[in-house]
Formats: sequence, C-alpha cells, structure tokens
Amino acid sequence: MIDLIQEKLTACNAANQLEENHAIKEILQDIALYGLWRTGFFEVAAFQGGTSLRILYGMTRFSEDLDFILKVPDSEFNWLVYLQGMLGYFEEFGLKSQVLNKSRMDQRIKKALIKDSSICNQLNLSFFRGNPRQTQKIKLEIDVDPPDSSGFEYSYLDFPLDFEVCHQDLSSNFSLKIHALLCRPYLKGRDWYDFNWYVKKGVQANLAHLQAALFQWGPWAHQKIDLNIEWLKHELTRKAARIDWPAAADDVRRFLRPLEQHSLGLWNEKFFTHKIERLNL
Repeated sequence: MIDLIQEKLTACNAANQLEENHAIKEILQDIALYGLWRTGFFEVAAFQGGTSLRILYGMTRFSEDLDFILKVPDSEFNWLVYLQGMLGYFEEFGLKSQVLNKSRMDQRIKKALIKDSSICNQLNLSFFRGNPRQTQKIKLEIDVDPPDSSGFEYSYLDFPLDFEVCHQDLSSNFSLKIHALLCRPYLKGRDWYDFNWYVKKGVQANLAHLQAALFQWGPWAHQKIDLNIEWLKHELTRKAARIDWPAAADDVRRFLRPLEQHSLGLWNEKFFTHKIERLNL
C-alpha cells in the first residue's frame, strides 16, 4: 500500500521542500478521511472548511486542518471511537500513527490530533534533508453544536481508494466563512483568501444558515437581525476597513504556490471592497 502513497506523492510534482511537505500532509489528510469513512463517521458528521474546498473543489491554497460539523447536535460526541478505528486503516497503508483526543466534554469545538513519524521514512523524497522520522501532524476539529439550516451533499473520492464523504454544500460552507470573517476575534488572512475564492466562483451564501450562526455566537449573538444583502455588504465593508492587509497577506502567503503569491500585492481595503460589492445573494 505504501506504493500508492509514493505514486501520489510523485504525481504532485513538488517544486521545493515546502511543496513536498505540503503534499505529504495532504496525503495524510486523504488517508484520514478514508479511515473516517471506514468507521462510519460520515453517517453522523460532514466535512467542511478550507481543506474541503481544496479536496472537493480544487482550491489551490494548502490548508492544515480537517474541519467537520455534526449533522445533528450532540454534546456527548466523542472522537475516540472513530480515532481508534481510523488507526487500523492507517496501518493498512504501512503507517504507524498515533491519535490524541484533545477535546473536553464542555467544548463546542472538539479537537483531535494525528501524529505520524513513519511516512517520511518510507518514501523516496526529492527535497527532504532533515530527520527522516520527522513527525507530521494533522489537526481535526468538529463542531458538536452547529447552527441550523445547513445543506449537505455527498461526493466520491478515489485516493487512497474509492470512498464517499458527506460534506456541507458550498452555499452553507460559504455562510460559515462569512460568519468567521465577521465574528472571529483575531485576523486570519486565509479567511479573506477563501472569501475571494467563493466570490470568484459566484457562490451564493445560505442566508438561513448564516443567520443561525450569527444568532448563536459572536457580536450579534441572540439578536434579531434583518439579514439581507445590504446589511451584509455594510458589515463586511466595515470589517475590511479595519484589517491590517499586509499582515493578512503574510498569514496566507506560505500556503500558496509562488505564482499565486504575486496577487497578494493587491490586498488592500479597496480590493476587497470591490469583491464585497460583487456578492450576489
């Protein structure tokens, strides 16, 4: 089975050590999704977030984490049953990984961590010059109390083998990205990169899902909002006016290939105000 991983890595055609390292992490993400499917995880949960955009829709930026939401809220959700099962499927591919449950029962976002120090030791790497047993880490997070009104879809993937994932539809995924832009208490340039990607794709946000998210958490929690295109553009424009755009660009730079990094020179309030005006709900 390690041959499948080597073939996938070779096909990535990494141009430097950073791209090769990203490719290895992406392979581990793919195997983790496959392992979760084998455990029945996607009967209760859905894939979402930036990594889902890359894997399912071809977005080019690298994304570090695997993010999920429960289809039905369940504060008693426990990662362990799925993580322990997933380890067995990692072993089928010759990988000796560990998983750590990093969540607490009182958390809405429950976290876990996959650690693997075996994959680099088994692959023919073009650029890696460090410790061949370097540890790769993949973070997993799941919202066990997600906002109402999400839409879900199912897609088939074929690496490492054929399998199926349940995931948020693009409209609902976009809604949670807008919620993050408006409510996240710290700057994350990757949010704005993803926002631009959605706008270029002409994706329309799921307003009911966004309204539920705004009501659940953030500055507008438990407030009744007349959510419409005018309100949304106004609030996003206000947010864009307060962003440190050089810092936002620096946050996302290391996740992009060199050709894309040149466009980060455009990032300023005027550029994103133009993008906000293109929103079509």
